[in-house]
Amino acid sequence: MLSPESRSIIDATLPAVEAHANDITDVFYPLMFERYPEVKAYFNQTHQAEGTQRRALANAVVAYARNLDRLEALGDAVSLIVNKHVSLNIQPEHYPIVGECLLAAVKQVLGDAATEEVLAAWGEAYQQLADILISAEEGRYQENEAKQGGWRGERTFVLARKVAESEEIVSFYFEPADGGSVADFQPGQYIGLVLEIDGQQVRRNYSLSNRPGRPYYRISVKREPDGVASNFLHDRLNEGDRVQMTAPAGDFVLKDSERPLVLLSGGVGITPTLAMLEPALELGREVHFLHGARNSKVQAFRDRLAELEQAHDNLRVTVCYSDPLPDDANQTTGFFDRDRLASLLPEDRNVDVYFLGPRPFMQACFQNLNELAIPPRQIHYEFFGPLQSLS
Repeated sequence: MLSPESRSIIDATLPAVEAHANDITDVFYPLMFERYPEVKAYFNQTHQAEGTQRRALANAVVAYARNLDRLEALGDAVSLIVNKHVSLNIQPEHYPIVGECLLAAVKQVLGDAATEEVLAAWGEAYQQLADILISAEEGRYQENEAKQGGWRGERTFVLARKVAESEEIVSFYFEPADGGSVADFQPGQYIGLVLEIDGQQVRRNYSLSNRPGRPYYRISVKREPDGVASNFLHDRLNEGDRVQMTAPAGDFVLKDSERPLVLLSGGVGITPTLAMLEPALELGREVHFLHGARNSKVQAFRDRLAELEQAHDNLRVTVCYSDPLPDDANQTTGFFDRDRLASLLPEDRNVDVYFLGPRPFMQACFQNLNELAIPPRQIHYEFFGPLQSLS
């Protein structure tokens, strides 16, 4: 429990920290990577360059300080952090590194205003949060280890198959190197891969694109022009090669419900919604699978969606091409704007919607779904990277 003295100091200095939160995180990350280069592998450098990771940390620090006495007000943010940390195999010894460098960044940015008393108060608040996260993460590690086929930390997997799904997306089928079983997962969850690329360790999260209950894990990865990990996977990881993997994690999962289900995706955002599709169909739910892609050359899983639609009367598939090719003349084109969604969703709007894709796609979906009066509790989404605002 935070001491009254520290709480008073944090309340008094929060406006200054909030005003300079982005400056603090801009100092924090380079400082930490300089002092402790071994932790750089735990951070996606693309997100670093884009600034999304820094902004997410700044927002998280401020939100935490505002709600020291009522952490439940943070909603799903704490669980999101715990899941990401578990997928990266974050350990208790990493927390002092972050704390040291975060306080050093506060001192550098705030200058004389960051007295020893101020730094001590913020250090106490940080330790309180660290203890909460460490405890929650330990619980998840134990749960993962206790599952049939489960494990703690990293486990060696072999790439059994590599299948091109489109010109941009390739699926990778991984099986345990020890010949054992794989832990079950919830549709929508992701795994963590630990890769060795040109002598450097790189960690990435990827959504599982297969339904649960298979003897393998499948991820489907889009090649990004400057993507260190995606280009390595596409070009240099071959069948028979080994990788380290962390256990499935994530809260963006298909929840039990009898309501009609809308799975709305853009681009490679199809991966978790595809994992949700078959289990939902088998439960007899009415499913509207809505997917946006640029054209037929980059659309993944086209044949599989057609097979499922033919086999299930409770499935309706609508695919829109935003930049169709001449051969795509018979395909629906455009975007899932408000009018198109209104025409595709059940009239009573009593549906569960799960959506994922590029940030502009998600912003448009969020706005359109709200305007169409979908109840907020029935709208579910997740970011591929750091938490961002959709407003």
